[in-house]
Amino acid sequence: MKSVAPFLVAPFQGVLCLFLLDMGLSAGRGLRNGWRQLDAGTIAFGFYMPLISAGLAAGVAALNGMPQGDAALLITLAASASYIAVPAAMRLALPKAKPSVYLTLSLGITFPFNLILGLPLYIWMARMVSPGAA
Repeated sequence: MKSVAPFLVAPFQGVLCLFLLDMGLSAGRGLRNGWRQLDAGTIAFGFYMPLISAGLAAGVAALNGMPQGDAALLITLAASASYIAVPAAMRLALPKAKPSVYLTLSLGITFPFNLILGLPLYIWMARMVSPGAA
């Protein structure tokens, strides 16, 4: 790895930085022009969709008898928005989709929600669905 790091690691970090900058600029331009699309229902979606996904993942974890740590990871990943891969895929798959909406929901609503309230909730859910839970 040491011999190929200058060709793989350093360029990746630079390209990732430029990609994230481009995403931020796209979201900023979109918010400036289309902030009215972020109505109460759209913002609520950024809060309740992670909870629905977490509930479904908790059911899968319970059905499979997953240990607590594995269940917590599955539930957290299911409840999380993809902050890098999906915006790139959305841009290609749905070019008319508004980056201001999907980036704002994932980075501005779902991410802080998951950090502040979601993670403790998801760990609690994992305790409840894991074998031997009290």
